[in-house]
Amino acid sequence: MSDRYTYRITWSAEDNEHVGLCAEFPSLSWLASTPTEALSGIQRVVRRCLEDMQATGETPPEPLASRTYSGRFMVRLPPEIHRSLAIQAAEQGVSMNRLVSARLAE
Repeated sequence: MSDRYTYRITWSAEDNEHVGLCAEFPSLSWLASTPTEALSGIQRVVRRCLEDMQATGETPPEPLASRTYSGRFMVRLPPEIHRSLAIQAAEQGVSMNRLVSARLAE
């Protein structure tokens, strides 16, 4: 199951090494000299963590890839930004939803 989680490899200038990260386990990381080693390292750490959780009866986090998303995203913003977006959408002849969706996709 550890292979269903969301992994990312990034460079750490501070450590001068690649860092393996897992989105579902934000407190875990693994440093290595190559991206491949960083990925296999973080996968091992997550696997061990899952084994520990199973042994203690804890429920592991659901992988992001397995979650269902509605496509609905609510956000609050300052009135000035709301007004600016409404004006831009009107000027472009599109809904504010379409305008914001396009911006987020960029």
